[in-house]
Amino acid sequence: MRSGIKKISKVLLFVAMPWSMASAIEITSAVDAVDIAGKQRMYTQRMLKDYAMVGMNNTFGKPHEDLKRLIVNFDDHLLALIAYSKSDATKKSMEQVNRLWVPLKAILSATPSVEKVEQLQKDLDTLLKAANEATQLFAKELKQASGEIVNLSGRQRMLSQRMASLYMLKVWGVKDSEFKMKLHSAMEEFKSAQAKLEASALSTEEIHGYLKKAKRSFTFFEMMNKKESTHFVPSLIYKKSNDILINMNEATHKYVANEAK
Repeated sequence: MRSGIKKISKVLLFVAMPWSMASAIEITSAVDAVDIAGKQRMYTQRMLKDYAMVGMNNTFGKPHEDLKRLIVNFDDHLLALIAYSKSDATKKSMEQVNRLWVPLKAILSATPSVEKVEQLQKDLDTLLKAANEATQLFAKELKQASGEIVNLSGRQRMLSQRMASLYMLKVWGVKDSEFKMKLHSAMEEFKSAQAKLEASALSTEEIHGYLKKAKRSFTFFEMMNKKESTHFVPSLIYKKSNDILINMNEATHKYVANEAK
């Protein structure tokens, strides 16, 4: 009986996966897998940021178009990671990511609702946790210092979007009793990781340039946090978070490229 239930579960999981579209990317190395899996973490927070922007009818940065693109990207990366997974641990981890993603995709594709966003945030945080565990598993398989650095650098992309999404929800009027704790945690994680990246022997002069730019943009969030103002400008939050994202994405890709040499 149990074996029959397991077979049915596997069939349902197979049907739930987005097999209708072929992956546009192919993962060919472990370090590349760490980078791609790490992007999935970032997408969970960026989609929430876009969702809030659309819900507030704020068109700066074209969040509606960005949200649609990210949903497609998450699907695409998920397929690529599933195809690349070799160990039972990574396969199981990606199955968990998919289970969480399927219902969230439908919610994110619908018209944003302030009544639904509180639960959406919780569910995306659960997806973030699963995506982070998957990334760590891929990094562990790499068994090199570069795996940890790519993981760390890639996580900075997520933290930039997490800080922004927390502020966006606050601007939208969403009450979160844990706002200060979540923001403080994200900011402390970012600063700690940035210090480790700056001290890493794998950080070339070019990478240091990207790290410095990201650090300058991060000061915007530090200033906002110190002021504790209730008047936040969504467009500035959106821009500064994306500035960090762009520079940390470049840094992460340089770590990946240097590993491939």
